[in-house]
Amino acid sequence: MRLQQKNKYVILFFTHSGAVKYRRYLTKLNIELEMMAVPRKLSSSCGVCITFIHDDISDMITTDIERIYKQINESNYEELYVMH
Repeated sequence: MRLQQKNKYVILFFTHSGAVKYRRYLTKLNIELEMMAVPRKLSSSCGVCITFIHDDISDMITTDIERIYKQINESNYEELYVMH
């Protein structure tokens, strides 16, 4: 049996309304999340981001998402996705 590792993701959005829409989407999936200010180390055209813990989010990418980061530790992030 293979266990999937859960990661903490930081999702940045193009707009505040996109973040609110995505928060509703995750809530419907019963995923605990935190909506917060974008960490200083990361940049976005929107000032809020959503963080949550999950195993695989590849099927959870929407057009509202600008960037996705995996949080490595308290101050380091790995960029996983950029909308072009």
